[in-house]
Amino acid sequence: MRSLCTLVLCLLLLPSPLKAQQASQAAVSVALVDAPMPQATAQPASSTSSQLVGTVTSAEGVDVADAQIALTGPGLPAYSAASNKDGFFKIDSVAPGTYTITLTAAGFNTWTRPGIVIQPGKDADLPVIQMKMATVYTSVDALSPHQVAVEQLKSEEKQRVLGVIPNFFVTFEKNPEPLSAGQKYHLAWRTAIDPVTFGFTAIAAGIEQANNSFSGFGQGPAGYGKRFGAATADTFSATFFGGAIYPSLFHQDPRYFYKGTGTIKKRALYAIASAVICKGDNGKWQPNYSFIAGNFTAAGLSNAYYPAVNRGAGLTLTNAALATASASIGALFEEFLLARITTKRKP
Repeated sequence: MRSLCTLVLCLLLLPSPLKAQQASQAAVSVALVDAPMPQATAQPASSTSSQLVGTVTSAEGVDVADAQIALTGPGLPAYSAASNKDGFFKIDSVAPGTYTITLTAAGFNTWTRPGIVIQPGKDADLPVIQMKMATVYTSVDALSPHQVAVEQLKSEEKQRVLGVIPNFFVTFEKNPEPLSAGQKYHLAWRTAIDPVTFGFTAIAAGIEQANNSFSGFGQGPAGYGKRFGAATADTFSATFFGGAIYPSLFHQDPRYFYKGTGTIKKRALYAIASAVICKGDNGKWQPNYSFIAGNFTAAGLSNAYYPAVNRGAGLTLTNAALATASASIGALFEEFLLARITTKRKP
């Protein structure tokens, strides 16, 4: 009986396994609540990109706006930016590496600088970039003296007294280029075949017909035709021998060089002398062999087609003298009157 009581008493005093387990779990819970919670370690973000800034000016220190900036490097990303009105530019998030920076701007030479090192996480501030103004080259196609003479001759071929009468053998240029042999022949041909030239020849033949000049030609249509033919031959021979053939041989200029300045006396003497003095292709004044020889040659040829009664040395000398005198008179008119009423002339 006593043993039974003792056993019961022991069972009451000892904790049951379930209670022991619950007690153990409670202890653990208390321990977890009271113990400090473990904290996660915060690692700072390690940014390796950088910022590149700079300012662009001219060599004179003036800010350059809208300059285009290119940042390139082998195996590296390419970046671009543009300067603002103050010349400032900025490129963000540039990866580390060695770059070449290139700047272009309107009116400036391209500016390039290699070896720009961008270090991880370090911003780069470039020194002030000075761009030089671009040199502007203007291409001028200079005309040769021959080409200049061609252009001047084109202007001369438009010159007409009162817009009608050809005035081609006059130059109003201050320093005209000499004519080539081909240009001298061209000028003579252009003058000889002008319709107005034929018109004056026809009028001259009519006056001779009315005055019965060179009576050996007779009267009537046949007589007029002979006179017109002779006058035309005179015009062609005088124009070509005095204006092209001999000027080419003697290298002389057959044109009248309008003076336009100086006293009336000096200008008059200059005009009268032009029949016997001319300018050579070398620009120097010299005896006018071309015009004098041309007059005598043309007058000599006239013996081949004028009436026999009118032929001889007298006809040659008379025609040559008349041609020379008429040239001096024509130059006087040119210097003081015709130049004023010639159209298409250069001032």
